[in-house]
Amino acid sequence: MTVESGALYVVATPIGNLEDITARALRVLREVACIAAEDTRHTGQLLRHFGIDTPLLSLHEHNERARLDSIVARLRSGEAMALVADAGTPLISDPGFPLVRELRRQGLKIVPVPGPSSVLAALSAAGLPTDRFVFEGFLPAKTTARRERLQALTAEERTLVFFEASHRMADTLADLATVFGVERPAVVARELTKRFEEMHGATLGELTVWLDADPYRAKGEFVLVVQGASPASAVDTPENRRLLLALLAELPPSRAVVVAARLTGLRKKSLYDLALALGHRQEPE
Repeated sequence: MTVESGALYVVATPIGNLEDITARALRVLREVACIAAEDTRHTGQLLRHFGIDTPLLSLHEHNERARLDSIVARLRSGEAMALVADAGTPLISDPGFPLVRELRRQGLKIVPVPGPSSVLAALSAAGLPTDRFVFEGFLPAKTTARRERLQALTAEERTLVFFEASHRMADTLADLATVFGVERPAVVARELTKRFEEMHGATLGELTVWLDADPYRAKGEFVLVVQGASPASAVDTPENRRLLLALLAELPPSRAVVVAARLTGLRKKSLYDLALALGHRQEPE
């Protein structure tokens, strides 16, 4: 089977371990007329490893729109092309969306060549629910914006998957613990498929301590998998009642609800409703 004329092949490449590339991906990369790559130097190393000499074309966030017309013209002339990212599946927090959208608009053929994905790799080994999940990509770099984004996700019941840069990992974990609650289960996946791959699961509060305990743990490429929020119906549980009653015995209701929300990751409104059900009302201002 050979590549089709005038088609763009969206090819997944290894996220670390070169043995993860598929036989189909190697065949396509050999047979297309040109490979559009996020970083031609990085992709060039991959191609040299496998003895592939297909010409490369740079395609990244700064030149993607400028390249659209020329790529469309090449495809319309009958050339087959491939699109790759630096690692993993293209378009997943990587360039390529404007190109694929335009090709779809013009009715040109796009062929996915599936393979490695750090999102799916992390989910498959995290031990958290995978029947429903949501990918959030990279969180905002600024603290205020990051916390606002997380606040908007506090009621999300699906498992959450994030990418994060190594230099922001400590701050992001701290913000996750603050917004979602220190008891929310999560998994840090670091350097997936590489020599120093590591996956560590614990509560968000414990993960902040774990990361701070060894500076080496903050190095590498990260995927964060965080369990979703408990359904509202799960707020009124024996454990939450005991926690609230213990806090209400020592604190005003408003403060008790704030502390309980931090410990459980549940919404303050739901916990306040539970406090009302337990016979405690908001104290006067």
